[in-house]
Amino acid sequence: MIDLCLLRPGLGRGAKVVLLATLLSGAAVLSAGAQTKISFSVAKELGAFRQSVAAAASDDKEIAAFYHDSGFAPIWTGEGQEARRSALLTALAGAGAHGLPVNRYDPARLIAAARDARTEGDRGRLDVMMTRALLDYAHDVQTGALTPGKVIPLIKREVPLRDRRKNLEAFLASEPVAFLKSLPPRTPAYAQLMRTKFELEQRVALGGWGEKVSVGALKPGDSGKAVLQLRDRLVALHYLPRSVTATYDASIQKAVQAFQTDMGLEADGVAGAGTIEQINIGPQERLESVVVAMERERWMNIERGPRHIWVNLTDFTAKIVDHGRVTFTTRSVIGANSDDRQTPEFSDEMEYMVINPSWNVPRSITTKEYLPMMQRNPNAASHLKIVDSRGRVVPRSAINFAAYSARSFPYSMQQPPSDGNALGLVKFIFPNQYNIYLHDTPSKSLFAREVRAFSHGCIRLSDPFDFAYALLAAQTDDPVGVFKSHLATGKESRVVLDVPLPVHLVYFTAYPSNTGRIEYRRDVYGRDAAIFRALTEAGVALGQYQG
Repeated sequence: MIDLCLLRPGLGRGAKVVLLATLLSGAAVLSAGAQTKISFSVAKELGAFRQSVAAAASDDKEIAAFYHDSGFAPIWTGEGQEARRSALLTALAGAGAHGLPVNRYDPARLIAAARDARTEGDRGRLDVMMTRALLDYAHDVQTGALTPGKVIPLIKREVPLRDRRKNLEAFLASEPVAFLKSLPPRTPAYAQLMRTKFELEQRVALGGWGEKVSVGALKPGDSGKAVLQLRDRLVALHYLPRSVTATYDASIQKAVQAFQTDMGLEADGVAGAGTIEQINIGPQERLESVVVAMERERWMNIERGPRHIWVNLTDFTAKIVDHGRVTFTTRSVIGANSDDRQTPEFSDEMEYMVINPSWNVPRSITTKEYLPMMQRNPNAASHLKIVDSRGRVVPRSAINFAAYSARSFPYSMQQPPSDGNALGLVKFIFPNQYNIYLHDTPSKSLFAREVRAFSHGCIRLSDPFDFAYALLAAQTDDPVGVFKSHLATGKESRVVLDVPLPVHLVYFTAYPSNTGRIEYRRDVYGRDAAIFRALTEAGVALGQYQG
């Protein structure tokens, strides 16, 4: 007889707390009230078991090949495999804590199949079911339940999918609990997001953060019901200690400033329309952002580089991160919120910078924007040169612009290096098929905006020279001198980075700050809303800690 230790459905709140601690710590402890034992007989004749395994695995080449190569030995239902079964079922029961679709792995179905197993055929089918559940869970918790590009085509990220057979072999060669613990991203951000998910679910269950602020704006010195609502929400959000103040005093102003900083708002301490809008967002909506952020972290379950560039599009910043610490930050402008201008998401390596760059106008801009202008007025956009396929500048008087369409226009356009160049005086290149890079800009006024989505897709930097100095400091004792010596020539020149630097263009509307507090941002492109809908359709249920 084999004792099969299984998790009982219907965990209470106390058991959920234990489960969260278990998931975060990697321990294999189950509360005594959450266990039951199922037993079934194992026949000495294994022929029926093998036939059952072969039939059940026939639609999955990798699983079928593994069982074949191992002589159809049981993985889960043999003697001495109780710990392996228990570890898997515990992990599957906790999949909801990761924001994963528990019903995809269906632990309840596994439990029922184990309870009903009477024959070797039943046992073979159960063995394959558990193997399939392991591999599905491992895939989802390591690298995400969704394929990002199928949900949002502009997410060009290469998800680091693991080899299924190697995962299975590694599991069987490892201590089960330790292996399952190792699957999720091991970043501090993922652990913090997971804790925040649990806390937000508890807050939702308790009714939220209280009354919303019922006016459009408040300022220091104000009083009345709306100030009390603002005070109480700041207390519930842990920005303000318990207080009986009835006026918008210095303590509320300081709390508002801290909240604004965490939301990426102008931290002036005045609760204007944008601040009130953000403070009125409830825990359910924040929870959705956190669940999406966890999925995004799984898509990025890669080595990001001890030193890397982190461009969070929703934050409108570009940062240099050294060994987990942000050492440089500058404001950025990202692509405008239209189908052909949004900035894509991907990771690459920055290889060099171009000082005094020429701007080779993208074909789409040439034909969609400038050609119609020149058809009306041949001298429009006179700061740009028109160049033929051989690289020769063609005088405008020699071109009949009206004779061409966007498809047939045979010329390209270029802006020579200058202070007024659209790329400014420096651009930073990580070669990619999307023609996206970081660059300077003469349009400095846009950096004062709170929402900065205005470009054609590339990332404009507020402090490009300082960004260049920070990059060059890794390879020279005089980064300012090296940069300025190239700049002074007025000619286009390339400065190669001795060590290519990973660049990550990401889109997080919820992410931990250096202090550990979760910062939230607007879903400027609506991408996270689409991802959450896809997660829901896949079976993700908030607050679900077991199947």
